[in-house]
Amino acid sequence: MADRVGAQKGNLMMLSGSFYIPKERSSRPQGDDSHFICEEKQTIGLADGVGGWSSKGIDAGIYARELMNNALMAAILTQSDRQVDPMTVLSEAYSKTKALGSSTACIITLKDDNMLHAVNMGDSGFMLIRGGVVIYKSPIQQHNFNFPYQLGYSSENTDKPSQAEVIKLGVEPGDVIIAGTDGLFDNLSEDQILEAAAEGIEQGLDPEDVAWPVAQRAYNVSMDGQAVTPFMQASILAGRRHTGGKRDDITVIVSRILDM
Repeated sequence: MADRVGAQKGNLMMLSGSFYIPKERSSRPQGDDSHFICEEKQTIGLADGVGGWSSKGIDAGIYARELMNNALMAAILTQSDRQVDPMTVLSEAYSKTKALGSSTACIITLKDDNMLHAVNMGDSGFMLIRGGVVIYKSPIQQHNFNFPYQLGYSSENTDKPSQAEVIKLGVEPGDVIIAGTDGLFDNLSEDQILEAAAEGIEQGLDPEDVAWPVAQRAYNVSMDGQAVTPFMQASILAGRRHTGGKRDDITVIVSRILDM
C-alpha cells in the first residue's frame, strides 16, 4: 500500500510517500497501524494501536484509524493564516477520538521557518538522515518494557497529549526523514534502516519507492525466528528474553526535504 504527495512551503518542501504491511491475522486484516500524508499542510502522522486490547475483544486499530482521521482533519482545518502545530493537532484528534482502545502517535510538519516540528507519543517515531548519516532519532517513551506511552479514550492506563515529546529540528535540502511504527524500529537497527534505504535515496527514487524496501526488510526480519533485533536486545535488558524478530504491523513513511 503506497502513497506519495508533496507541496511547497517557504523555501523548502517535504515530499512524502509511505508503505504499510499489516500483520497477517484474519480477525484484524487492516492491522493496528494507521497513518496519513497531508500534502496541503506538509504534515504526516502515524499511529499504532496497542495490541494488548485484543485480549478484551477490542480492536485497537479502530482507535488508531479514528485518531489519525481526526488528526488529518485538524491539520486540514488549520486556518490559512496559521501554520500547523503538531501538539494542537494531536490534542484535537485525541479529544475527538471516542473508539475503545489506545495507540501511540507521531505527528510531523514542515513549517515556513524551514524547521521540522513534531510531537511523539510512545514507541513510534522517526529518524533524520543527512549525508547518509542519522543525525537524530526520536526517543522512545515507555513506562516499562513493551509498555509505551499511549493515548486512549476513558482508560486509566493511558497518557495525555501534553506528555508527548516535543521536537524541533532544522532541516536542509537533501535531508531524508524515515518515520515508522514500532514494527519498523523493533526489528531494524538504525544501520539496517540506512542500508535498506541507501540505494533508493542515492538514486533519488520517489519516497514510496524508498519506503517499500525498508518495510520489506523489516517484515523479513520480523518473520525470522533467529534474527538479532533491537526488540530482542531490549527484552534481554529487561529480563524477558524475546527470541528472533517481532511479528507486527509495519508502517514506514519516507519524506525528502527539497529546495524549491
